[in-house]
Amino acid sequence: MAAAKPVVREPLRRNSRANRERILATARRELGRNPDVTLEELAQAAGVVRRTLFGHFPGRAALLEALAEEASEALRSALAGARLAEPEPAERALAHLSLSMWPVGDRYRLLLALAQRDLGAERVAEVLAPARDKATAILERGQRDGVFHTHLPAAVLSAGLEAMSVAFLEAVNTGDLEDDGVRAAISTLIAAGVPQERAEAVAEAVAPTVAAESAADD
Repeated sequence: MAAAKPVVREPLRRNSRANRERILATARRELGRNPDVTLEELAQAAGVVRRTLFGHFPGRAALLEALAEEASEALRSALAGARLAEPEPAERALAHLSLSMWPVGDRYRLLLALAQRDLGAERVAEVLAPARDKATAILERGQRDGVFHTHLPAAVLSAGLEAMSVAFLEAVNTGDLEDDGVRAAISTLIAAGVPQERAEAVAEAVAPTVAAESAADD
């Protein structure tokens, strides 16, 4: 007679998942403030004992890889619901991309901050490649259509817009800027070559659509 399989109680599973999610959320917050924070300090900030944290993440590398994968999933989800391809006009597509990415911007920002010293530039580039590729494709289309500047290659312009968006996120985190993503989207369009009045109209028209898509996904 076969031995009965041990039963894993669902409350224990839920508690384990909750602990893992709380640790990751705490890590995102604390690493954004201090990249040198220790795992012991993270455990304390998350309200779990050191053994619990190490049970989920046996070391710093494992924790950072989990954050990278979490960010990758969030970025893929944001891109999947965005209206970025033709026949959507390039300026609307760029606004849609900017607004869709804003809610996951802190994860994006954290990955860039950890790129050189922890995760490695190649791993971060791998995670961010889908978003960067989408942005470059939209900019190339807009340049062909005459709505974006052509004085820079699309990939270079995309990198500049990314850096600007990260700076806006930093300003929000320090309290120097209040933004739900609309002001960042307007600035992105202006930097890409869209006149300010047109950029404001496009971003404000696209924002409700992105908000509705986000609500439907929740």
